[in-house]
Amino acid sequence: MQVRTRHTPTFGVARLVLAPAEPVLVERSSVVATSYGITVDTRGKAPGVKAALCTAGPEGGWVDVAPPLPGDLHVLELDGTVGWCVARNTWLASAVTVALDPAAPPVRALHGGDSGFLSHFRGTGSVVLSCYGTLDVVTLAAGELVTLDAGHVVGFADTLQCRLRALTPDVPQSVRTGDGLVFDFAGPGLVLTRTHSPRGLVTWLRDNGFSVRA
Repeated sequence: MQVRTRHTPTFGVARLVLAPAEPVLVERSSVVATSYGITVDTRGKAPGVKAALCTAGPEGGWVDVAPPLPGDLHVLELDGTVGWCVARNTWLASAVTVALDPAAPPVRALHGGDSGFLSHFRGTGSVVLSCYGTLDVVTLAAGELVTLDAGHVVGFADTLQCRLRALTPDVPQSVRTGDGLVFDFAGPGLVLTRTHSPRGLVTWLRDNGFSVRA
């Protein structure tokens, strides 16, 4: 699978170019268009996300995917040596050679064994992530520490030292959504962040009189 992005960083769309008979796993509601002859199986299984399996015909083809909120896109290229913890609401697509597991040990350790807002990716191939707003990369030197709001974290390598904790004791917290939680990271390593938080958008809408279910 080859990934070609356009309209970034404001309204990103990713074109997934497939070889003959090649499949790709996509977030079900993200599909914008496909070349003629692509088969879409909405029974595609991926734990913790609503997925569809798109498969090219004998001539190959392409699938366009885009997130529901405006912003940037980022393509992770996994080489099989390092896994990534990723916010589930950022996942758009991944090669079928990449395993998606919301119950992997690095994620379960952060969620306390519960199902939460993170998933884990491991294997080889491309993973396409969406970013509400603009993508920022936080580069931590060895021993460098940073605290980041959970709603602004897109993903991080599972080799980083990190902990998930409440922002303050008097704020409601949820490992299912990341509300009221922050990450403490210790370098060396990279953390992908987004300038806007989807949960922040929900809060703003509610505070300004809009009826929102989330």
